[in-house]
Amino acid sequence: MRFRPKRLAVAAVALLTAAAALPAAAAERGGREDRPSHGGLSAVIRYTEYGIPHIVARDWAGLGFGTGWAQAADQVCVLADGFVTVRGERSRYFGADAKPDASLSSASDNLASDLYFRGVRQAGTVEKLLARPAPAGPSRASRELMRGYAAGYNAWLRKNRITDPACAGAAWVRPVTTLDVAARGHAIAVLGGEGRAVDGITAARPPAPATGAVPDAPDVPDARDTARAARGLFAAHDSDMGSNAVAFSGATTADGRGLLLGNPHYPWQGGRRFWQSQQTIPGRLNVAGGSLLGSPTVSIGHNAEVAWSHTVATGVTLNLHQLTLDPADPTVYLVDGRPERMTKRTVTVPVKDGAPVARTQWWTRYGPVVDAFGGSLPLPWTTTTAYALHDPNAANLRASDTALGLSTARDTDDMLAALRRTQGLPWVNTIAADSAGHTLFTQSQVLPRITDDLARRCSTALGKATYPSSGLAVLDGSRGDCALGRDPGAVQAGIFGPARMPTLKDAPYAENSNNSAWLANADRPLTGYERVFGDFGTPRSMRTRGALEDVAAMAGRGGLTVRDLQRQQFANRVPAGDLAAADAAKACAELPGGTARSGAGAAVDVREACDVLAAWDRTVDTGSRGALLFDRFWRKLTAAVPADRLWRVPFSPADPVRTPHTLNTAATGFATALADAVAELRAAGVELDAPLGRHQFVVRDGRRLPVHGGTESLGVWNKIEPVWRPAQGGYAEVTTGSSYIQAVGWDGSRCPVARTLLSYSQSSNPDSPHHADQTRLYSGERWVTSRFCEKDILSSPALRIVRVRER
Repeated sequence: MRFRPKRLAVAAVALLTAAAALPAAAAERGGREDRPSHGGLSAVIRYTEYGIPHIVARDWAGLGFGTGWAQAADQVCVLADGFVTVRGERSRYFGADAKPDASLSSASDNLASDLYFRGVRQAGTVEKLLARPAPAGPSRASRELMRGYAAGYNAWLRKNRITDPACAGAAWVRPVTTLDVAARGHAIAVLGGEGRAVDGITAARPPAPATGAVPDAPDVPDARDTARAARGLFAAHDSDMGSNAVAFSGATTADGRGLLLGNPHYPWQGGRRFWQSQQTIPGRLNVAGGSLLGSPTVSIGHNAEVAWSHTVATGVTLNLHQLTLDPADPTVYLVDGRPERMTKRTVTVPVKDGAPVARTQWWTRYGPVVDAFGGSLPLPWTTTTAYALHDPNAANLRASDTALGLSTARDTDDMLAALRRTQGLPWVNTIAADSAGHTLFTQSQVLPRITDDLARRCSTALGKATYPSSGLAVLDGSRGDCALGRDPGAVQAGIFGPARMPTLKDAPYAENSNNSAWLANADRPLTGYERVFGDFGTPRSMRTRGALEDVAAMAGRGGLTVRDLQRQQFANRVPAGDLAAADAAKACAELPGGTARSGAGAAVDVREACDVLAAWDRTVDTGSRGALLFDRFWRKLTAAVPADRLWRVPFSPADPVRTPHTLNTAATGFATALADAVAELRAAGVELDAPLGRHQFVVRDGRRLPVHGGTESLGVWNKIEPVWRPAQGGYAEVTTGSSYIQAVGWDGSRCPVARTLLSYSQSSNPDSPHHADQTRLYSGERWVTSRFCEKDILSSPALRIVRVRER
């Protein structure tokens, strides 16, 4: 960024050292926390509307201190729960059989979670990564941020009483260390790899050695079933996280400058929420945006000259190595005919109201032995075969440096250079725009170096089925020539170097909605990348298709401003409705006698539904009548009818945005889905033409707040995954969806033009005034005007200034 170091430095010194330098009214609005003690780390936190903190410090450790303090003030219980997780202490406090919130791994219960995370701690994995010099390890700035964050969190605990009923008085809320903060970052890095296989890692057990002269017959997974399961597991748009983002170039905007709309879809509860702030070190850093909880850096945001967002990428962040075992000892595997003994890690977990539980994990040169991915993809360990998981992000503690590189960039070229230098993003794409009118899309992520050639040479029979269909490679672990190797410029062995990353620069628009890099711009398709990055020439998700239609039309109109981005965010158009509602209504009206058979065999009068579907406005606004009926019908139809039978006109790679189309109303299951949707709504006492917001809502502070938006299969940009609770009136909560939203542009002044919205608000504490204030804004499709420049921060009518010190 082009800082004004002298002006900012003077302002910051005044803020940090002299109360007289602050507006008197602002100083009076401070609380008891305004009275600092002396010594140690320090920061100044200026709070503006909606509890958004603007943190100023002299150095990296001080900035981390202020960030840790401010995050604890809003999210202490959620943060403390996550630190219990990465210390492997959930069973001790909550019981072995209870379930974690899935924010830091896929573990199905606390015992599995603890076995994995205590194993990581016991092996010294994170300490070793912290000790690596940059760029392979974290920079000094990142380490100082983590150290300061831990100190700030701890200082807040010492000086404040917890009022959140989720953890008030709880013994598990304890001070943390730099290692705890780093371990949380490491857990986020391996979410797509080891983190999604925790149950399989901790449950893997060697079989008894073969006793006869002939080895036992191998229990080989079915290749077709495994490929199908892998497709489901590694489809980014089907996960609990997703996102949309689009950057528009100066060729499409009203003033020749860039525009960026970011709309990440993340959980609304638990430890993977975003938290909003501005971070400033005068002359070195000035950035605003959303941070994943527990992170000392801004994850998605903007500075004075660039804005960026991330979307969950299609790159498969792990691979498997199929091991050939010694039948006499299934904990010994062969590489080029030579035996290697697995490393045995015995982990003991203390358990609440019970005896400690000890389990053994088995590790190889490739990574841990794993016996399954969830219940859908078994990988049996037999006397002849086992499977080891390789996750290159297990050696990646560089995400904070990537975030700092993006936060301090001056333009999109700087951003790309930072991504190539730090190589710290584990499972996301980056979409960016700058004030000079440039755009960037890049899938610069840490991936195992699985080239298509390597997969051809080294795939086992199972890998020959899984790799083409899903990008999951299963390599022959008995061959040394099947090692992943090292690319030029790669900061660690076994990953792709920067030159391999799918990248699109300066397109009129660059967009991603969790399909592959192929159609970041439909007029400039990206091809030629390795299959592990994602597929191309295949059907796109409904959300990708709808997004590309929308942003291409916007770019074609031109003259775009931030207001156009805001309109796109809440347009709430339903692409599936545009494609299918008219056909569904017509076929409904042609049903004999106006009835259809439900799945239970009952005759259901659907005549009213025909009229409602025909009249529906094809949106999921809170006032849309018919949206709820179509939603329930569409969920049932797409669950019953395979994708290749849903449409009359099939997918064409030559027209990937507009195909497939024309609903196949003759498909078996169409009439049943309609009957079941009608019967379901009537049984719940819901009128078929009821406004969506009457039956899609969240309850906050005892009030119902209508929620607009729609589920993944509808293709809505403003994605919401609501919880169907008919006894409570319909969709009565949201699990994931639009989270930290930002619309950013520039107008030639010193301050970016930014509108933001944190859909679930800053604090999880129901006693906080910022528990639901932005949720009310989201419900009403209203935005927060960003206060980025000093004049805007200091003129806030809600300004409250807090000076915090370590001692």
